Amino acid sequence: MEGHVRALGILHIALGAMGVLGALVVLLIFGGAAAIVNFNAPWHDAQVAVPIIGVAGGAIALLILVLSAPGIVVGFGLYRFSPWARVLGIVLSALDLLHVPIGTAIGVYGLWVLLNPRTEPLFRPRPALAYR
Repeated sequence: MEGHVRALGILHIALGAMGVLGALVVLLIFGGAAAIVNFNAPWHDAQVAVPIIGVAGGAIALLILVLSAPGIVVGFGLYRFSPWARVLGIVLSALDLLHVPIGTAIGVYGLWVLLNPRTEPLFRPRPALAYR
């Protein structure tokens, strides 16, 4: 099951990284739209529209980043078999079920891996090595 847990960690990292990339794309699109409005609209109309476009794009990008960051953090935790990562991975996998179709597949796989009885011992805290 170690291979499945590491694969799940990599999948969560990849899905989170795609979210970060998506947030950057949103910023570029909204920034480009604000620039187009700024150069083509009358000055007084652009004064009103450009800040609205900028705030909307920034808010959407921030929302995407906030939703993507936990996937990256949990992915690294799963890859390293951190004890806290199993519970958060189960929660994140359950939430991933709503992201059709890729997130649903990762969510089902994640729940299968993390709820498997053979997986639980992998996440038990390990005693620290004593150096003599």
